[in-house]
Amino acid sequence: MNSVSGGSAVVESLRSEGVDHVFGLIGSAGMEIFDALYGAPDIRFIGVRDERTGTHMADGYARASGNAGVILAGQNGPGATNLVTGLAQAYAAYSPVVALAGSLSSAHVYRDAFQEVDQQSLFKTVTKKTWTATQTKRLPELVHEAFRTALTPRRGPVALNLPRDILAETIEFDPGPSAWHDAPPPAGPADVIERAAQLLKGAARPLILAGGGVKNGRSHAAVLKLAELLNAPLAMSPGHGDALPCGHPLYAGQIGPRGNVVATDCARQADVILALGTRLGFNTTFYTNDNLNPQAAIIQVETDPLALGRLVPIEVGVFGDAGVVATQLAAELSAHKATAAVQWAAGFRERRAALLAQREEVGAQNATPLQPAALFKMLRALSPADSMFTMDAGTLCLQATDQMPYVQPPALFTPLDFGLVGFSYACGLGVKLACPERTVISLMGDGGFGMTMSEIGTAVQHGINSICVVMNNGCWGAEKAYQRDFFDGRYIGADVPNPPYDKVAELFGAKGFRVNHASEFEAAFGAALSCGKPAIIDVQIDPNALYSFRRDSFKHRAKS
Repeated sequence: MNSVSGGSAVVESLRSEGVDHVFGLIGSAGMEIFDALYGAPDIRFIGVRDERTGTHMADGYARASGNAGVILAGQNGPGATNLVTGLAQAYAAYSPVVALAGSLSSAHVYRDAFQEVDQQSLFKTVTKKTWTATQTKRLPELVHEAFRTALTPRRGPVALNLPRDILAETIEFDPGPSAWHDAPPPAGPADVIERAAQLLKGAARPLILAGGGVKNGRSHAAVLKLAELLNAPLAMSPGHGDALPCGHPLYAGQIGPRGNVVATDCARQADVILALGTRLGFNTTFYTNDNLNPQAAIIQVETDPLALGRLVPIEVGVFGDAGVVATQLAAELSAHKATAAVQWAAGFRERRAALLAQREEVGAQNATPLQPAALFKMLRALSPADSMFTMDAGTLCLQATDQMPYVQPPALFTPLDFGLVGFSYACGLGVKLACPERTVISLMGDGGFGMTMSEIGTAVQHGINSICVVMNNGCWGAEKAYQRDFFDGRYIGADVPNPPYDKVAELFGAKGFRVNHASEFEAAFGAALSCGKPAIIDVQIDPNALYSFRRDSFKHRAKS
């Protein structure tokens, strides 16, 4: 055994977990870890400009790779507090982020010391679990436990506070066994699978509603096979339009206001709904029957038993992995002839084709200022088949969510139920590091990009060549839409004066492009794809092209 500092013990433990990227911002409390990373050439350290955006990078890396993403906040106090928004985002997305936070020296706790804050309490509500190390010799154990907790169902972020004196002490390092966290996904009980199969056999209007459990488990092949046996359209929960490849003839897209009317109507008309790997949560249902047929028999499949029937009444609850259960059901239904659903599936395909044709027609309008539909049409036509898209919340990204071509799952990364603005660009940098061979396109509004554009410096420094399309309408679009539609146009705080983001990109050393008219986009996008640098495309969008997504919240203000 080697005599090492606590900081070196942390890095050796990361190595034993197979970590090859660490995102972070240096600070004196974690200096022992940073020094150990200097001597670890097999672990690439990505120095970021803010701990929040670094956490988004770790989040994107985790979701794209399927492994844990690691964020290291070197400074106690403000460095740790900056993690909170990113961890809350990862928590809402069930993303396995491991946060390592430098912490106050043990002898200074409760003395109102410099940059003192109760980090243990701070992280509790935004993580699966939070620990504070109290002994240097236990650091390997705690790091392994952090990975085990983050990666076991349901996945999610964890935080480990590391007091600077614990990191400075020397121990005889024994890595011990790495925590085993690759447990086989659970299968559904045979009797429950049989009950679910019987319901599906009798369905005349079956629908499969796929959620994050399908996407995160990379289970699309099993789900497609089952859908073909059932003649069931494939709808997806909001933010998971990439759970299944968009080119399949049964692909319906996402339901709800962030989705499309065809997929939503299928959910409103289906007589049996197989909800695979979804909580049937807020963005899917708005906790009403508006988007789901209240008479439908719902079969819900979840790895969290508490989610079964919690938010929506169900007929059958299956505690199991979405992909495993889909395979079980396909085996049970292998001889099934879904003749009763033939007309249902054919009608769906006609409606879907009409929707896609309508999108192309609307997007073909060559208006100035540029309309979102025109931008989306061009992105569909020009984006390579391997493209991975990241998005913010906000009116323009929400309009785009169901419009992009998700050809190769996984291909869509959004804030999901946390609804965070300022997420997309940093997330895209993490996605690109996880999948360097694929094209990464980050869509953002101008307000969200202004929050996080300092990470252009990170992209340039580390050669992370993603493309960010800034949809610049000069305002906080979602809120301005609500002020327009429900508050008589009494605008306050809605407009955002911006610098020319293409020029900002160039000053950082990236490539910048400006698009004022639809005719300029193809050349700019092609140049961004081929430039071999991080690229920012500042696209001027019609500031009046706004849409109120949360109309339910303002029913009390709606005019009759």
